[in-house]
Amino acid sequence: MDIGEVKEGRYIYGIIRNSEKIDFGPIGIGSRNDHVYGVTYKDICAVVSSSPDIQYQARRANMIAHQKVLEEVMKNFNVLPVRFSTISPHDNDDAIIRILTEDYKRFDDLLDKMKGKKELGLKVVAEESKIYENIIQKYDSIRSLRDKLINQPSDKIHYQRVKIGEMVAEALKKEIENYKTQILDTLRPIAEDVKITDNYGNLMILNAAFLIKEVKEHAFDQAVNELDQKYGDVMTFKYVGTLPPYNFVNLSINTKGG
Repeated sequence: MDIGEVKEGRYIYGIIRNSEKIDFGPIGIGSRNDHVYGVTYKDICAVVSSSPDIQYQARRANMIAHQKVLEEVMKNFNVLPVRFSTISPHDNDDAIIRILTEDYKRFDDLLDKMKGKKELGLKVVAEESKIYENIIQKYDSIRSLRDKLINQPSDKIHYQRVKIGEMVAEALKKEIENYKTQILDTLRPIAEDVKITDNYGNLMILNAAFLIKEVKEHAFDQAVNELDQKYGDVMTFKYVGTLPPYNFVNLSINTKGG
């Protein structure tokens, strides 16, 4: 299809609690710098911009543009993020109002649930040399076998070296799980909810998102800092916030009806 034939629609970024006219500026997804603004029904507001009715590819530039709009909105509102590349195929706001009308109860309940809460992300990765050094010091059986082999010819100790590798790998899994438990035992009581993502790489200790009440954010920050001080010589803490609550709300909206 020729680009000139592509229909116009409305890209939906998120849902907020708002009943007033609102404009977030020319920050819309894509290269046109469309204005992002609010379409309201009662006290519920969809944050939208004009957009070609296309499927945006999940490329870095598009994902960042989508997130930047949500981050701008979050400066003043709790936001329910809508799934990436959700577009109403109608070149007017009437279809958006129909969506808000039909889904009002769901949006209203979710906004109440998320009021005064935010998502914070935490990734914790073990420092390779330090954690292996700790394992050698902590596990007598590994250290003893290693010491016996130090001056042995390498061609004579192949089996023993494989055995040490297996013992270290098993000890690493155990240590990673222990550290993960200790970190979660500290942070989970402060959070409203926690979503743990699968680790990538054998040195990742924790990859998690925490839903935090804003009034508890300082306490959570302090707890993370104390964990960093306690374990910082063995692991690296990457603490990210404030994020749209993607891990706790990611609205799927039917835009094809009406």
